Amino acid sequence: MSRALYLSMAEADVVQKCAAERVGISAIERLPNAGVRLVCMSSHGAEVMRTKLKSRLMKGETERFKIRPASLLW
Repeated sequence: MSRALYLSMAEADVVQKCAAERVGISAIERLPNAGVRLVCMSSHGAEVMRTKLKSRLMKGETERFKIRPASLLW
């Protein structure tokens, strides 16, 4: 089971909902076409959030920002 969810919600609302359900957030990122990608700390937490936010789950393919790791200057 994937720990990642794509939600059509504001980042602050997602954080608030996770806190209310006591679900840990591993990562959260804004998506270019609105919404957020949420990665929960556990698959159980992800399943809880899928159930609670079922109407806000994005369907289909979603685009993410291209993030490049910072270069090390060693």
